[in-house]
Amino acid sequence: MRSVFPRSLMGQMLLAVAAALLLVQALSAFLIYSAQRESYESGMLNAAAFRMIVETRGFESLRRTRKPDGAPFGGPPPRGFPVERSPVSPAAENERRDRGAEEQFAKILNDQNFAASQIVIVHRRLRHDPVARGWIEKHAHWHNRTGHDLEEIFENHLLVVGVLPQDGRDWLVTRVRSPRAVNILLFPLILQTVIIYIVLVGAVALILRRMSRPLAALTRRVEQFSATRDLAGQVEPSGPDDVHRLIVAHNALETRIVDMLDEKDVMLGAIGHDLKTPLAALRVRIESVEDDIERARMATTIEDIVRTLDDILSLARVGRPSDPLERNELSALVASVVEEYEDMGEPVDLGETSRMALELRPTWLRRALRNLIGNALRYGERARVSLSKENGAAVIVIDDDGPGIPEDSIEAMMNPFTRGDPSRNSATGGAGLGLALARAIADQHGGALVLTNRYDAGGAIEGLRARLTIPLG
Repeated sequence: MRSVFPRSLMGQMLLAVAAALLLVQALSAFLIYSAQRESYESGMLNAAAFRMIVETRGFESLRRTRKPDGAPFGGPPPRGFPVERSPVSPAAENERRDRGAEEQFAKILNDQNFAASQIVIVHRRLRHDPVARGWIEKHAHWHNRTGHDLEEIFENHLLVVGVLPQDGRDWLVTRVRSPRAVNILLFPLILQTVIIYIVLVGAVALILRRMSRPLAALTRRVEQFSATRDLAGQVEPSGPDDVHRLIVAHNALETRIVDMLDEKDVMLGAIGHDLKTPLAALRVRIESVEDDIERARMATTIEDIVRTLDDILSLARVGRPSDPLERNELSALVASVVEEYEDMGEPVDLGETSRMALELRPTWLRRALRNLIGNALRYGERARVSLSKENGAAVIVIDDDGPGIPEDSIEAMMNPFTRGDPSRNSATGGAGLGLALARAIADQHGGALVLTNRYDAGGAIEGLRARLTIPLG
């Protein structure tokens, strides 16, 4: 299952910034909302206390100057309801009381020397309070409120405050209405968060895009250079100073690598030319040796030197192939290599194969297969070859019946000049370059060569498996 987590630098940075911003903004919004809500409710409680004091202490001038639906000193939206005297508490039995608001209201009354034996505060929608609803409907014509406007008002929040004075038997009940605090406070915070997200994430995205574009170009260039080692198409330095310097350094590194490879090729070419000439002369001179056995030994030694020299030159050239990629039927190529050994009477078996065509360098791939099959015959007496398709790649498997390789030596066996038989016996001769060359050819095709031991049911090694993988795409 593909992960939804972004894998690109830009995606991960944007996700990190967005997550951090969400956390910080959520904490900030909570603190702001809590402070504003406390201030808002405090204003409503003060308005309720003001109305109750005006009612009980006879400030007639304030009563006459107030509009029926006006607020005394601003604060929350219009709240005017007359103070009601009731023989019972305004809170229903199943209605939840606001204990915190009751304590705060008691402090307000105490500051005004208003003695109260009981205080009850509840919250409800205006439509659920018969007194407030009836008063709104009665005075709706003062503000030309009808129909839909009244329905919106009935959804308002209503704070109902009931006080039982110490010197009275009736409850004093006042009501303060306003839109629900969450509607007043939460929506601006959400809008603020959205605006911050758009501005900040947009700015970060622009900066990251300026950084990631040259890095993406550099990545593509590294991939191209690893495949072709051609200096054509180097990335033009751009982006921030750090990225600019990275691209300049990489271009210099590419140039240095190509120069070193060119020097290596020239040196190996000269060695190959200079060595083959005296070796050819030696072949001619040994014909004058009268002892047939000695002459044969000398010829064999010369052939070993020539074969080792060819392997060294091939290993040096495999990283910079001169032959282009060609579309080939891989199963046919594998079958043709197996037929070569069958024609020589070697015990090589071709197992199941799958037809698949892909871009490859057939000459080099044949060389790798010959090296692997040759090793299987040399050390395992028999080779079994199969070809299958696994996870979008062609997989060539070569099994033998040999003694295998110690687990701690498998990786070292694919290094140049490392042999399974250190005695350099003529039956298992070679310079130890076959596996190194096969792995280099697999790398050249974007694949890999892996060696593993095969075990029987009892846990004993019953052979070695060489697994050569080449991507199909």
